[in-house]
Amino acid sequence: MSLWDLVLQSGPLPRAVMAILLIFSLLSWAVIFSKWAVFRRVRSANRVFLRAFRKAANLDAVAMASEQFRHSPLVTVFDFGYTEVARQMKSRGSVTNPVALERTLQLGMSEELTRLERNMSLLATTATVSPFIGLFGTVWGIIDAFQQLSTAGAASLRAVAPGISEALITTALGLAAAIPAAVFYNMFGTAIKEFGARMEDFMLEFMNMLDRSFE
Repeated sequence: MSLWDLVLQSGPLPRAVMAILLIFSLLSWAVIFSKWAVFRRVRSANRVFLRAFRKAANLDAVAMASEQFRHSPLVTVFDFGYTEVARQMKSRGSVTNPVALERTLQLGMSEELTRLERNMSLLATTATVSPFIGLFGTVWGIIDAFQQLSTAGAASLRAVAPGISEALITTALGLAAAIPAAVFYNMFGTAIKEFGARMEDFMLEFMNMLDRSFE
């Protein structure tokens, strides 16, 4: 019997388990491809924006050029900081509250990290739950196979093998859904930590440029 024949001959509950695992797998792969594309754009935009930022003479020059780097999380951090600088300059004529500025930069960083972490919980859920869902389908299938064996009265491996093979499909599907989700969850988690570290470094560069602007 082929794998497809075993799937077609499975009962309602194993089919429901397979459908759930297929949905988890499709959703996790959609997140994986989406995150992969987003992170590639982010890395490229960060690199180009940093180059422009370091060449700029002051914050105003960076603000005028920042629109073309919207994919970079650093631009959001910069916008938060630049807005706070402009507010303090308008009300007091100078930056008199660096603590407020630092908090504003951290808010921008937090907002971007939240955006980068979006849908990561789906990968974590798929990696954690899918093997257990598959195992549940396997246990149920094996119970069903032995029940059929007891009613058939043929105590041989040939009699029970199709039912056990059918049951083990759900375990295989569970692992097929969980393994890629776990691998890419860890990979993307590492990338997000790197982006967070890059934003923290950028906050220091922002403060340094602000100091140079008022020398």
